[in-house]
Amino acid sequence: MGMLSEFKDFASKGSLVDMAVGIIIGAAIGKMVGALVDNILMPLIGVVLGGVNFSNLAFSVGDASIGYGAFIQAFIDFIIVAFVIFMIIKAISNMKKAAAEEEAGEVELLTEIRDLLKQRPL
Repeated sequence: MGMLSEFKDFASKGSLVDMAVGIIIGAAIGKMVGALVDNILMPLIGVVLGGVNFSNLAFSVGDASIGYGAFIQAFIDFIIVAFVIFMIIKAISNMKKAAAEEEAGEVELLTEIRDLLKQRPL
């Protein structure tokens, strides 16, 4: 019974739920960025480079075909996903910083009010 109780405690912790939500949102962002890269960016890059379709880029070594275009596509996807995640984390960090500064300002204001009330004669 102890192991079941421990598992229940582990599964109900907020950090586990937060991690699950993060993974689900990350997968959704990955799909969106993949669609952006596949359907908008790569065709534009192909036009700029003279109609090159990266997914078809390959060379042969004997009977093997080395499809390096798929790697280029995956690399561009990775860079864009990493940048989007960086921007999201940066925005969250800025919001937390602004909230902490606001809270510090409120504490300072309350301290000043307290001090003024102490100085006031009864």
